[in-house]
Amino acid sequence: MLTLFRWFSRLPLGVLHAIGALLGWITYAASPTYRRRLKANAELAGVPEAAWRGAVASAGRMVAEIPFLWARPTDTPILPKVRFEHEDVLADALAQGKGVLLLTPHMGCFEVTAQAIAERFGAIKPITVLYRPARQAILKDLVRTSRERQHLMAAPATLSGVRQMIRALRKGEMVGLLPDQVPPEGMGVWAPFFGKPAYTMTLASRLVQQTGAVLLLTWGERLPGGAGYVQRFYPFPEPLPADAAESAAAINRAMEGLIRQRPSQYLWGYHRYKAPRAQLAADDGAAVNVKE
Repeated sequence: MLTLFRWFSRLPLGVLHAIGALLGWITYAASPTYRRRLKANAELAGVPEAAWRGAVASAGRMVAEIPFLWARPTDTPILPKVRFEHEDVLADALAQGKGVLLLTPHMGCFEVTAQAIAERFGAIKPITVLYRPARQAILKDLVRTSRERQHLMAAPATLSGVRQMIRALRKGEMVGLLPDQVPPEGMGVWAPFFGKPAYTMTLASRLVQQTGAVLLLTWGERLPGGAGYVQRFYPFPEPLPADAAESAAAINRAMEGLIRQRPSQYLWGYHRYKAPRAQLAADDGAAVNVKE
């Protein structure tokens, strides 16, 4: 399996995206559950079919580009494939020396964003990204090491990982999170997302409150034909409330604003409104309450 994964990493990005688009439509046609959820989530957000249909192929492209992003040689830079817009927003935030927390939704190519930031800004300050360890033993090392490159560290979604992120922010470094991912029970609150209650993580707001980090938004748009990506940076659009439920709602509003920019690249099939899974034992518990 790993051999096949590495073989795919050598294919041109345009070829991978073409394969992924086909796989996306095959999955959409073969899975009634996925099809219903994708349509329901997009309709709930008021997105017309003409605007969300491209998300079917986009989801497949997201999967197909992973070998290129994870398994390409470490000396092969990603920046030739990425063009930045509004990078001064990040540069100005780093200059404050407070640490920077970057939020991005499940949209476009969120895997490329941290790699591009590490290459462009890592010599100034490194970036740490939160990841959920794979359950399959054969994938555990791949998932962890693929997200670790020069100036880029991976923090597991555990108590030790949260401590790692807090230390990074207090040193003035960068941390990346996907706040529209459903957290375990006890690590989130119910907050509106496109008008419907969704269990939303409180980790982002706790990190800002505990470290004083600057909060920014970013996302990587996937360009057609394998031409690469455009990564954009934005200030957080409103003051972040101290109340956990209110801050979660503010973060959801910010994610909605990004998603409306390009609904054809959002993962509408993601089970955003599901009930949280039972809290993981030991190292995952009460992570957001850590103080150092």
